[in-house]
Amino acid sequence: MIRPLEWIARQILDRVAANDLIYAAFDRSIGRSVGYVQSVRRLVEKNRNSGRVSPEKAFLDDRIPDLVVRHGPFRGMRYPQARSVGSTLVPKLIGSYEKEIHPFIDRICATPYTAIVDVGCAEGYYAIGLAMRISGATVYAFDTDTKAIALCRAMAELNGVSSRVVTGSFCSPETLASLDLGSRALIVCDCEGFEGTLFTRRSIGALAQHDVLVELHDFLNIELSSSIREIFSETHEIHAVKSVDDLEKAHTYAYEELEGFDLARRKILLAESRPAVMEWFFMTPRRR
Repeated sequence: MIRPLEWIARQILDRVAANDLIYAAFDRSIGRSVGYVQSVRRLVEKNRNSGRVSPEKAFLDDRIPDLVVRHGPFRGMRYPQARSVGSTLVPKLIGSYEKEIHPFIDRICATPYTAIVDVGCAEGYYAIGLAMRISGATVYAFDTDTKAIALCRAMAELNGVSSRVVTGSFCSPETLASLDLGSRALIVCDCEGFEGTLFTRRSIGALAQHDVLVELHDFLNIELSSSIREIFSETHEIHAVKSVDDLEKAHTYAYEELEGFDLARRKILLAESRPAVMEWFFMTPRRR
């Protein structure tokens, strides 16, 4: 499993790779011996364009200029700016983002939760979307990226739910245990492998009566899904679903905003760019 120090180190290296000045100094010293930074840097440079409008921006300017989510469980949610943290924006605004778990999200939105905790909230797609759909819940949104938290707060304000959204940075097992979750809560977790540290036999005792939706990052640690399943199996029913490949999305996802685009362009627009087939667990208590 990924330890807290390893996770923090990876966050630091990501920032090194993304900052031109810091990366240049790092590269002149020890950077070339750190393969992880080199691979992230290649992605940074690949994603930069040379003054040309990207296909994604051109699509949004033409088809979704108001930055309002068009379909899916969070239809009508407004983005304060054309920016997404850690994932692609166009699928979120179309409403196709993580369509694999929409049945779980529909079930979640029909549940009167007292609290929702989003660990790894990014710009707030789930935190704000769920706050809009579940009016009685206090939403705790955590992310170590300060820009993500700023965007999340802006989106909460724009969508009229800021009074029920509480933001924070690092969510440790102790932080999670300290929250007032009420009688029935939902924990949403997408934290790049840190789920192996957040959920342990010691920490899940307080979650026995609450629901958990976790994205698993086995491509970082192949034992994560097995470990999470074993930890929760005594207290929760585990419902699993795997991600759909971007190629299949291009062939099968039909949205009116994509009319007129060929398969190659649909793939670009719908892509969530996962490094491998991934899995989500939606876990509900065996007893309440």
